[in-house]
Amino acid sequence: MDTVVIQPGKLAGRVTVPPSKSVAHRLLLCAALSQGTSRITNVALSEDIAATLRAVRALGAAAEPCADGHAVTGMGGAGALSDAVIDCNESGSTLRFLIPIALALGGRFTVTGKPRLLERPLDAYFAICDQDGIAYARTPDGITFSGRLRGGDYTLPGNVSSQYVTGLLLALPLLSADSTIHIAGPLESRGYVDLTLEAMAAFGVGVENQAYQTFHIKGGQTYIPRDARVEGDFSQAAFFLVAGALGSDVTVTGLSPQSAQGDRAITDILRVMGAEIAAADGAFAAHARPLAGRRIDVCQIPDLVPVLAVLAAGAAGTTELYNAARLRIKESDRLQTTALELGKLGADITEGHDSLIIHGTGRLSGGVCDAHNDHRIAMALAVASTIADGPVTVTGSACVRKSYANFWADFAMLGGNIHVQ
Repeated sequence: MDTVVIQPGKLAGRVTVPPSKSVAHRLLLCAALSQGTSRITNVALSEDIAATLRAVRALGAAAEPCADGHAVTGMGGAGALSDAVIDCNESGSTLRFLIPIALALGGRFTVTGKPRLLERPLDAYFAICDQDGIAYARTPDGITFSGRLRGGDYTLPGNVSSQYVTGLLLALPLLSADSTIHIAGPLESRGYVDLTLEAMAAFGVGVENQAYQTFHIKGGQTYIPRDARVEGDFSQAAFFLVAGALGSDVTVTGLSPQSAQGDRAITDILRVMGAEIAAADGAFAAHARPLAGRRIDVCQIPDLVPVLAVLAAGAAGTTELYNAARLRIKESDRLQTTALELGKLGADITEGHDSLIIHGTGRLSGGVCDAHNDHRIAMALAVASTIADGPVTVTGSACVRKSYANFWADFAMLGGNIHVQ
């Protein structure tokens, strides 16, 4: 399936969204670093999670399928690497989490992946390598590192990616020395760091968090194996909740009301813009009410921007999504691609250097769009079809496999009228 044609229409029914990819990455890595076997259940084998599973095996851990997940036997954070190859495919989380973990083990390894992935910024890690005397070089196959983290003081920018912070947080407890991470400027996407700290604590590893500006990590800590279940993904639920706010009747199940996921903010944003939110026993639904545009700071919730732009197109008045510069280094330049593709559907949308401004019209016209090999763009365009007057064609639709392999099947199950070309 590479092109889908979606006829206009509303959705209705109940859907269980995939388990959180962000949580699954972290739990699988903590299990891989522990001394013993953990069972991580409710794991969806998206392309990104498959990349992390390959990576933990490259580090020396074992990961075997079990009922509803994987049994991971960790290597205890010990054992230097010898020319290991870590294929991250297109997963930015896998790339940025695994580099410092592998550097904590020491030795020589190469990270590989799709060209777009290896173009993503890694300057913060290269600066750490320079600081600790670690050799690194780009090769035709990827980036090769040789050496070992020493521990001590590290400084990371707060406005590039919280994935750097997560990678170091996971890795530094393995070192014998104590370490401190200093954040230069405000830390964006704090919710993802909360998920990391929560996962580490579950596996017995402590971090002293001083207002997200300084993190103190004791060396010589040990990850303790445990069984854990991955909760539902609010970033995926957002697509169906927005559809609900735009007039569909969808209930999303499998979510945790107490989740630390930053994208849980979708429920608050929908309320602020006028929708009614119903929640009970892990099931959430958004009900359509008159929607009004708002200014929304998205620095903590960048993954929500494409579907928020669709929501804004269906609202009355002007919405500004700002503090969004980091979206330019995602699977696509999401500021550009969101503006371009929704514009093809008749949205009144303007791209700024770090923002999108949408003048809501309530309806879209339909048209032919390209997903730009970006799963969140493809899914946002599907939601856009629910307020379109004509068919919406999405080319490159198979890219949803990166995070939500069953998206089109679920969309059809809810009454979405799609034709595969």
